[in-house]
Formats: sequence, structure tokens, C-alpha cells
Amino acid sequence: MKNKARAVVIGGGVVGVSTLYHLAKKGWTDSILLERKELTSGSTWHAAGLLPLFNMSYSVGQIHKYSVAFYQELEKETGMNTGFRKVSNVRLARSQDRWDEYEYYMGVAETIGINVKKLTPEEITDRWPYVEKDGLLGAIQHVDDGYIQPADLTQALAKGARDLGGTIYRNTKATAITQQPDGTWVVSTDKGDIECEHVISCTGNFARKTGEMVGLDVPVIPVEHQYIVTEAHPEIEKFRAGNGEELCVLRESDSQWYMREEAGGLILGPYEKGAPCCYIDGPDDESEYELFQEDLDRLMPHIETAVERVPYFGEAGIKKVYNGAIAYTPDGNPIIGPAPGLKGFWLNEGHSFGITAAGGAGWQLAEWIVDGEPTIDMMGVDPRRYGPYATEGYLIEKNEEAYANVFTLHFPDEERAAGRPLKTTPSYERQKQHGAVFGSVYGWERANWYAPEGYELPADEIGVGADVLVTENHAPADYTGRIREKWSFRRSNYFEHVGNEVKAVTESCGLLDMSAFAKMEVSGPGARDWLESIFANKIPKKQGRIALCHVLTKHGGVKSEFTVYEWKPGRFYLVSAGAFEAHDHDVLFRHAPADGSVTLTPLTERLGVLVLAGPNARKVLQKLTRTPLDNANFGWLSGKKISVGTATAHALRVNFVGELGWELHHPIEMQNKIWDLVMEAGEEFGIKPFGIRAMTAMAIEKSYRLIPRELSIEYSAFESALDRFIKLDKDFVGKEALVARREKGDDWKFVTLEVHGVKDADARGSEAIYQGDTLVGRATHGGFGFRTGKSLALAMVKPGFEAIGTNMEIRILGERYKATVLEESPFDPANERLRADV
Repeated sequence: MKNKARAVVIGGGVVGVSTLYHLAKKGWTDSILLERKELTSGSTWHAAGLLPLFNMSYSVGQIHKYSVAFYQELEKETGMNTGFRKVSNVRLARSQDRWDEYEYYMGVAETIGINVKKLTPEEITDRWPYVEKDGLLGAIQHVDDGYIQPADLTQALAKGARDLGGTIYRNTKATAITQQPDGTWVVSTDKGDIECEHVISCTGNFARKTGEMVGLDVPVIPVEHQYIVTEAHPEIEKFRAGNGEELCVLRESDSQWYMREEAGGLILGPYEKGAPCCYIDGPDDESEYELFQEDLDRLMPHIETAVERVPYFGEAGIKKVYNGAIAYTPDGNPIIGPAPGLKGFWLNEGHSFGITAAGGAGWQLAEWIVDGEPTIDMMGVDPRRYGPYATEGYLIEKNEEAYANVFTLHFPDEERAAGRPLKTTPSYERQKQHGAVFGSVYGWERANWYAPEGYELPADEIGVGADVLVTENHAPADYTGRIREKWSFRRSNYFEHVGNEVKAVTESCGLLDMSAFAKMEVSGPGARDWLESIFANKIPKKQGRIALCHVLTKHGGVKSEFTVYEWKPGRFYLVSAGAFEAHDHDVLFRHAPADGSVTLTPLTERLGVLVLAGPNARKVLQKLTRTPLDNANFGWLSGKKISVGTATAHALRVNFVGELGWELHHPIEMQNKIWDLVMEAGEEFGIKPFGIRAMTAMAIEKSYRLIPRELSIEYSAFESALDRFIKLDKDFVGKEALVARREKGDDWKFVTLEVHGVKDADARGSEAIYQGDTLVGRATHGGFGFRTGKSLALAMVKPGFEAIGTNMEIRILGERYKATVLEESPFDPANERLRADV
């Protein structure tokens, strides 16, 4: 056995073998794969082999698209039959909400180049003659997907990897993984040690056991998935004998199952509630080709709806029931990318749709490892979207929830309830007293909006209007015992209340808890020089000043965004998005010098943040502090440590809503004191608490960019219109590539659009933008601007379409609307309200 390699892949399922193949394809021919038993002996062997292109995630959608195309090329390259059958995939719709989901998805699909067709109920039966049409509104069809034989695919990948120079050791168990002082790794096996630069964990059901070897708590626990294989049905055999055309894959999303033809019979795969997590402590070391005892009672509601929709299914005898483990994460998406805190250790785990994702996941991870960055935005699958809060008990609840929600409607504002509340700030109870309707980010509870006292969703708005298994279009009853939020792809019941919050902030003032912000102190003798070397913007030279700074990729895209404030001499306070705490802090640690000149101290749990904003914010805060708050003494984009009554805070004159105001960064134990003081001082001005949705609506009116929407590794910092935050008179990470991309010519331009004629549905992001019949861009964000009275969209468009006044069309839920390019920041473009002195 070889004792040295550039990279070692652990795990011989389809994901691991694809990773080895793509590393070898990138030229890393000295890469090795270790498989403890035989290839495919984990979850790959019992997978149904479906290749669904449908996915609401921009990242996962592109990964799946690549896989389906790549698998067809793999057959030609290796000469091995993978069993790929392009029979297409038809998804049925039985409710208007489901149809809205499909219409929204078709925008995602179009912007990433996936072919989707609409079908009428009559056209459905052209592809599936045995389908009962009752209750169907229609369907969408992916004409390019179908299914594949997982074992054959894996063997073809293995041949391709070997042909390219990769090495596979079967029946070779990794027993330990140790990082050396120089950062390299030693993978110990039962046949010897291998020294390498990179280790890639692709161990599926063993992910947590593998993680334990290097001190990682990998957020993956498998869930049991069952599917039923029937005996052949004579009518299906007769149909095939007559025209030879294989039935397409059928999905009745509203009843939570898929069905496809198999050897003249049918396969039914339900996603039921109550499917339990398994292998919580990992499989037995000797497990191989393992299945669990079937439990048909759990599947009966889905079996009954399947018989109603396809009567032949009820007429065919059951041949086999498979019940095997499928790896899951709390949001159902895989984790693909660098392990937080470990250089040279990578994760390709948590694949609930592993056959579909394997090709694309291996492709992007190889790009990332070899070239230093992926080529598509991977934030939706980055392992660092989870933090230390995602431990065993949390994962069990959330992963079982994710499994049960595979086919449920994925509304844009959906907030799933399992495992919550988990992390709460001290003011949580006070927010509840004001009627907060909470969401969750990175484990934190945050007020999305505030409902009036006693508010409850009217009974006639609950449900999706069809007698199906998936009926929930709302959050569950909350701490009030009431159902208060309806989910929708259109303007929902909270629209009016969010508008009232914006009105309160605009006309007087409001208070928002943003304690979920990620926070870090950077100190040490080399702190300033190091920050200057990584950020595209300059660090303020004067203590107390604030700058917005970005870490770019080596290719000039945007990786992370930080607010930077020197709060003490040589000590810098960095604030970034709460959702990306693990990611952003890991980015800093990876860039940090190894000479001890810089110290990084995470502060998120120790400091809370309350945002006071609105034209009366100065009057409210001045009642609580002796520090002068006028422009001459406390200008915009500056910060000071102040007293707030008997409490203390660093007051930063900056916010994300575009109004006069301060962020009060305070010791978390003082939060309730500050909350009470501010609310009491603001009572005479009609102060109101406001939530994340009001903040977001106001941010869109200011054209404020977000990662990974308008700011992305896929767009250069100049394409995202960050010119004023880029200082080319100094060196920084990615500068050379950024300049080269600009000289070559931008591929994209950031714009703000007014959408005309909208009645009940605003852009959300991922909508297609056209001029005539030509696709010219995609929306990245959108919503209604309550201060401007306009429906707005932020977007990336092709060069030549960015001029103010340019007219285009945007497709929202299947309808095209006129859209016009506006001046950036349609609300208060001169920032007069932010800079106000009265």
C-alpha cells in the first residue's frame, strides 16, 4: 500500500468515489480512496437511484444539474453502462400553493439552465396512462432526468478514477486521523499509515464517527427511509411490449411519495412523518449491506393515496420492502466544503439525495481543494452554516423533521419548529410580551414581526385547499397557543403588520434585537497590518471610526463582509451576519498569521445588540446618556463607549435600515436593563419594537447587498457594485484577479428594479429577468418598499442593461411584469436621514 498521497478520500460510496474521480480529473493523480468494506456497501447499494433536478436551493440545483449531465458523459468515457434512464420526472400539483411553488421553482431552474415544462392534467396521462386525473391542477416535467443504477454508477466512477491515476483500496479501514505540526495529515489504517496534505470525509452513515477522530461534531445523523418494490403488473408489461416506452418517474408531492417503473412493476417511496433517526452512535464497525426491519404501518396513509392515484399499484403484489439509512442534516441539504477550524480536512457528507448530488459534489469539492475556491456559490451547502449548537439531541429532532418535510411545500418564509427555542437572548421574554412572532437563525430566536395583541390567523386561511396529506401552510401554534403566521409565495397575513412596523420606524423610532450578529475581536501587535492585508477596504485610521470591509476570494469574488470598528487602541471589533458566524470566523482563522502577532477572540455569546433607529432615535438615546449625540460630536459611521442609564454599551452609528440610529453593543447580561430604559425613554415618542422582516424591507429600499445574494463568489466585487469599498492603492487578497476581471469586462451588473403592476406577489430572489425573449439576469432579492410605495427587486443583469430607466420584464409566479432600473437606494439616495443632525 502507498504511504504518501496528495489527498486521501475516506468512504467508497458513490459520493466518495466521485470525489476521487474529480480530484484525479483535476490532475491530483496521486490521490487515494479507502473503503472499509466493498464499494457501495453503505447506503449507496440500497438507494432507489432517482435523479431529481428539482431543488429550491441555488447551490444544490447547480450540483444536481451537473450530475445528470456528467453521468451521461461518464458512460462514454469509461465504456461502462451506468443504467441511466432518461425517462423524465413529472411532479403533480393538487393545490394553488403547490402550483405557486412550482412557478417559483421554474424561475430558479431557468436562471441555472434546467429545462422544465408545464403539463395539463390531460398531458400528464400522455406520460402516465395509469394516473387518475381527479383533483390535479397540473404538473411540471423535468425532461432531462430519470434514474440510474447506483452500484453501476459507482463502478463506472471507480474505473474512471483508476484510469485517471487514482488509487482505491477496498477492505481497508481508517483507524485514526492525525494532524501533524506542519499541518499535514496521517491517516492510519489496518494496513499501514498514509501521509497526505488533505483528507476528505465521505463516510455517509459513519460521518460522526469519522468526525470524532479529528474532534469534529459533524451535523449528520441518518434517518430510516423505506420504499416498496412490487411484482410485475400485467398491464404495465403489456404497455411496454406495445410501445417500449418506459414510464416516467412520478411524484405526488402533496401526498409525499415518488413512484417509478421497475421490471414491469412499480417502486413507491414515501416520506412519512415519524421516520426515526438511526445509527445515532454510528453503525457497527462490521456492518455491510445493512437494512432495518420494515414498518408498513407508518407508510399506510401514503400507500392509500398512491393506490388512489395509480390503481395498478394496489393490484400488484409486494416483492420487497427496503428500509435503509439515508444521511440527513437539519435543513436536508448536504455539507460540502472545509471542516471548520481544520486546515486540509474536508467534508462531503449528509447526502439525503446522494446519487443525484454525488457528481456535482465531487466536482465542486475538487475545484475547492485543488484551486482554493469552488466555481459556484456553495453557501447553501457549506459545512460552516452550522455551529456548536447542532449537537446530538438537536440533530435527532431536526433531521427527523427534515425527512418528514422532503415533499412539503417549501415556502420562502417557512420557519420549522423542531428543536426550538434553542438559543434566546435575555430580551426574548420582553419581545414575547409585545407579540413577537419568532424565526430562527444559527440557533438564535429572532423576532420576524410583531402581531397585535390577541391576533390569530383566521380559520379560513389555514390549509392549502385540497384534501391531501400535506395541508400545512402556516407555522404551528406558538407560545400564545395561537397560529399567527400564514406561509405563502405571495404577500401573506403579516404584510400589513410589517408595514406598520416600517411606518413606526420611519415616522418616529423602533427597537430591534440583533444579538445574533457574529462578533469577533482582533488584537495584537500585527492586527492593523493584517486586517489591511486581507480586506479590500481600508481600516479607519482614527479610533472610533467604522468601515464596511470585505474579504475577497483569490478570484475577486466576495467571501465575507464585516463591519470593522477600532474600539480600543490596536483592538478591532468585527461584526458580520449571524447566519454565517462559523463561516466568517473560520475565514478569519484561515487567513490569520501563524507568528502569534494576531489574536482572534470570538465574542458573539458575550455581547448583545439592540438597534435603535428612526428620526427620534437621538432624542430617545440622549435621555439616557450624557454623551453628546449631535453630528459634531457623534457623526455617522463612528462609535463610542457610552453609558445607557446605569448600563454601558458601545454605540455604533450605523444600521441596516437607512434611518438615523445606533446599534448598542452591550454586555449580554445588561440587555434587559437597556431594553427597558430605551422603551421607557421612547414611550413619549411612540417607540415600537420591530422585526427582521421590517428591517429587510427597509434594507431593500436602500439597495443594501447581502451574502450570498448580491455578494457572492460568483460575482466580482466590482460586479456587485462595491466600488466605494475597494481601495486599489493597497494590496489585499484577490486584488490581482479583481483588477484582471474588470479589465476583461464585467459579466454582470448589479441593479435595483421597480416592478410595475404587482398586486399580491413580490420578487423573492431567483426570478428570471428578460428583455423580449432573451434571459438577461436574475433577481437576487426583492419585496415591497413601504417607504417608497414600490415593489422592488435587487438583481444581477448582463452588461448593457444596467442604465437607469432601462425597461425589462421579470417573471414572478408565472406572470411577467414590467421592471425598470432605478437609481441605487430608491429611498433617501443621499443618505440624508442617516446623517441627520436633528
